[in-house]
Amino acid sequence: MYDLGALIEMKKPHACVVKETGKKANKWEIIRMGADIKIECTNCHHIVMMSRRDFEKRLRTC
Repeated sequence: MYDLGALIEMKKPHACVVKETGKKANKWEIIRMGADIKIECTNCHHIVMMSRRDFEKRLRTC
């Protein structure tokens, strides 16, 4: 489903704005997996760590 280094999208966009489009950024890279998952915004490099349960709840499914 998802793997280390994968680019994912969350249900709610991040607060930072992409300069080229003027829209809120919503691309994240998975940088740590385990009982907790750590993701990094690809635009501003903000890092968020959350439990696997919260991550799966907030992940956008296609």
